[in-house]
Amino acid sequence: MGLALVHSRARAGVHAPPVQVEVHLSGGLPSTQIVGLPAAAVRESRDRVRAAILCAQFEYPQRRITINLAPADLPKDGGRFDLPIALGILAASGQIDREALAGCEFLGELGLTGELRPVDGVLPAVLAAAREGRRLVVPAGSGAEAALAGGAQAYVARTLLEACAGLGGRNLPRAEAGAVAVPEAPPDMADVRGQAQARRALEVAAAGGHHVLMSGPPGCGKTLLASRLPGLLPEASEAEALETAAVASTSGRGLDAARWRQRPWRSPHHGASAVALAGGGSPPRPGEISLAHNGVLFLDELPEWSRATLEMLREPLESGRITVSRAGRSAEFPARFQLVAAMNPCPCGWAGDPSARCRCTPDRILRYWGRLSGPLLDRIDLHLAMARLPPAQLRTDAPPGESSWTIRLRVEAARARQLQRSGVLNAHLDAAGLASHCRLAESEQYLLESVGERLQLTARSLHRVLRVARTIADLDGEDGIGGAHLAEALGYRMPLAPPGGG
Repeated sequence: MGLALVHSRARAGVHAPPVQVEVHLSGGLPSTQIVGLPAAAVRESRDRVRAAILCAQFEYPQRRITINLAPADLPKDGGRFDLPIALGILAASGQIDREALAGCEFLGELGLTGELRPVDGVLPAVLAAAREGRRLVVPAGSGAEAALAGGAQAYVARTLLEACAGLGGRNLPRAEAGAVAVPEAPPDMADVRGQAQARRALEVAAAGGHHVLMSGPPGCGKTLLASRLPGLLPEASEAEALETAAVASTSGRGLDAARWRQRPWRSPHHGASAVALAGGGSPPRPGEISLAHNGVLFLDELPEWSRATLEMLREPLESGRITVSRAGRSAEFPARFQLVAAMNPCPCGWAGDPSARCRCTPDRILRYWGRLSGPLLDRIDLHLAMARLPPAQLRTDAPPGESSWTIRLRVEAARARQLQRSGVLNAHLDAAGLASHCRLAESEQYLLESVGERLQLTARSLHRVLRVARTIADLDGEDGIGGAHLAEALGYRMPLAPPGGG
């Protein structure tokens, strides 16, 4: 009788829970049985492992082999357990030293020739193994991703034979980061003509991490402005970049290790499903809102989205996380994104335009705006109405506007003030933070209450006005919120819906 234990990691959202691969050899008719809630891809590893062991010139035991993936109630999927299963069989049969497996974890899918193929979710596994003080051996194709966890002991192997020869990572090469790509210059705000109020609103949004909704006729520059927001944001910190990279690593779409420090920009089409936006599937995968974590999510043509799909944004906009539950599976993903949404004021797009070309009836406009729920609009900090620019402001020989770099310097200074004061951006201030950092003088408090009563603002809207006013004060370098700061913040909560058709 032979028994061996190999450590590995499963994938559960952006987490990598530990899995113990127990291999037991006993007498009886030759067979291989895998237990411990394996998915089909895990059960099929029996054939891949057998062929890989034989191709590596080892002997496949002609005995009854029982492989237990513990804990038994944790679902296992993918080919990530091929390598630990193969090593467990070889150790249980005495062909390799089972003591050499201690203190090390293994991940990797095996080809029939014994080649190790990359798997997803390597970065969370490396970070988890480092917290446990263990080394991790991964396929060479996953080495660049594993190397992103700087202090971890990650090693790479190209084949099963190479992994056996360097058991425990003692004779294997360390995972090395690939070349870091030179970031492409984001679109510059200097290209934007006119739209001074919109430019200012984007600066405020970038400084405080606020959400923005832009409404205006076709061609007024909504998409142009939205694409400039990433250029106003400071570079992600290492902790933020690792969080974002961990989400990309578990998405099944691959992680570009050369661009892991760049903030994500996601712009899904309005025909995307609720699963594509919020995440789902079996096993659960992150959606667009999680792939935009610590970056920007741009939703164009907002009313054209399915209402049920948009309603899934409500919880993440508040909490910065989303829990995806499916039958027997549940996973939590981070979703601290910055929403920028754009829409037309009516179905034809020309309501309120001086040209009076809109032919939409008031009922049709109300139905159009009715696709957006009040609770969703309530969670968007800045509501911005934009107008069509006159041709005189669109001259190609006009001097450029203020550059993104200049605006970014002000944004970085404002963010530094916020983080030094409260540790979070103003958009994420809780009730205690509002009470402590957003105090108003009596005259400003009266202004807030009177305008809030006239506009019928909810408590959530009033709190968001305070957060925006705090950001505007930070951009001005002021310790307190003044009347001008509060007035500007209230201006971003004015109703956007036009009163009727053209």
